Amino acid sequence: MCLAIPTRLIEIRPGAQALVDLGGIRKEISIALVPEAAVGDYVIVHVGHAIGLIDPEEAERSLRMFGELAAQEAS
Repeated sequence: MCLAIPTRLIEIRPGAQALVDLGGIRKEISIALVPEAAVGDYVIVHVGHAIGLIDPEEAERSLRMFGELAAQEAS
């Protein structure tokens, strides 16, 4: 089983790299597999690579669910 996280792309960098933001955490990832990605898009990230684009509403829904799971775990 693998887990891919939706994150918002905030900056395109040289060499098929990009900066994403997930709840204030920023990380550089590869966008070589999703060259059409643009700033503001949500991408699915798995082990440092964007593997696809995701609809913003679906991304927000997924992120809310991850947040709810984390809150339950903390309880």
